[in-house]
Amino acid sequence: MMKRVLTQTVKQIICICMVILVVLPILLTLFAALKTKAAINTTSPLAFPSLDQITFDNFKKVLTDKYLLIGFKNTGIILVISLFFNVIFGTITAFILERFEFKGKKFVISLFFLGMLIPSFVTEIARFRIIQGLHLYNTLGAPIVIYIASDLMQLYIYRQFISGLPVALDEAALLDGCSYFGLFWKIIFPLLAPATATVCIIKAIVIINDMYVPYLYMPKNTLRTLTTFLMNYANAQQGSWQTLAAGIIIIMIPTILIYIFFQKYILAGVTAGAVKE
Repeated sequence: MMKRVLTQTVKQIICICMVILVVLPILLTLFAALKTKAAINTTSPLAFPSLDQITFDNFKKVLTDKYLLIGFKNTGIILVISLFFNVIFGTITAFILERFEFKGKKFVISLFFLGMLIPSFVTEIARFRIIQGLHLYNTLGAPIVIYIASDLMQLYIYRQFISGLPVALDEAALLDGCSYFGLFWKIIFPLLAPATATVCIIKAIVIINDMYVPYLYMPKNTLRTLTTFLMNYANAQQGSWQTLAAGIIIIMIPTILIYIFFQKYILAGVTAGAVKE
């Protein structure tokens, strides 16, 4: 009994420590965003600002920056188009790999997983030349193509989910005269809604938080995303930690809201199809 209590206590302590490690930086950033420059220099970073120290001027200054709106617009365009094609290509490819037998199928699957295992920076030079060859450099098309073509996580999730759907559904639909396209669009695709929600949530967070691809392929000011806006804003606000903290909080809001409202779909979609009856 004592051993069990000790084990549970250790587990709880570890969980509490992990929560602190995750939440503390966010709280410190929020505290800094609510303070004046004088308060930051005279108070501890761990101290919540007093009522006379709280100010929202930092947020007003960030929100009036013209490039913030541009960042939201460009990020939204990239996000919507990338997710649309990720879902379409991911579901169709997973359906073909799970429901059809063809020559070289195992080889094709191996190539997909090989692409997932190779770090992206290894192929960066080749990818950069491809983007230039397609005349997509310094356009919104560059990150869209990259986000669609790389990170095949959605293929794994969709294949796992489809493998849990009974083949009898396919057979019944085909016997009723349904075509393969009708089978996919009217039966399989609607049943993939939990997996689609999971893919969209995970991919959306990755795309919104990515700074490397937009910075490398879209250096033009009018093509800034939220992350590249924040990077340039940080360079312009050197020494103004309170304003920079406000910018970080504003940029964090979309990903936090996405996760809060849709977190229940993440685990459901990832684990769906893992256990077969």
